[in-house]
Amino acid sequence: MEISKLYNSFVRQKSHDMINDKTKWVLGHKVTPYDTLGDYDLMMAETPPQVQGPPPHFHNNFKESFLIIEGEMEFFINGEVKNVRAGESVDIPPKTLHTFGNKSNSTCKWVNIHSPKGFRGFFDKTGIPAQNENAQQESIAPKIIKKVFELAADFDMIIKV
Repeated sequence: MEISKLYNSFVRQKSHDMINDKTKWVLGHKVTPYDTLGDYDLMMAETPPQVQGPPPHFHNNFKESFLIIEGEMEFFINGEVKNVRAGESVDIPPKTLHTFGNKSNSTCKWVNIHSPKGFRGFFDKTGIPAQNENAQQESIAPKIIKKVFELAADFDMIIKV
């Protein structure tokens, strides 16, 4: 078998497995984590139209980056509002108060990186498996919001409301 066909087959199979097994709805956002060899967490996400983000928060130790693949996302960063469109990115240094949300009428697709590793566990603990019926709605239910507030600090997410 040709190397390119073998590679494409492997990549397609691994991508399909990761999405089915690991995708969760977290606070209204569809998040798929990817395994990495580096000291960072990597996620691909989709935010439906008119979905707000997490509560305003900062991380003492994590650096966070967002790359918008499709659509746009509104960010609140240290009191400033910034609209980030497809092809643009934003870096969030530690101790920077931030949140984000999709204020548009179309889905936003984005990549999220936390460095160093460790924040992925927050998605694992608070997310609702994507294959569950009504997973998106369940991800914003009061009991899940309560869980987010209870667990946030365990993942260096310091909520400021």
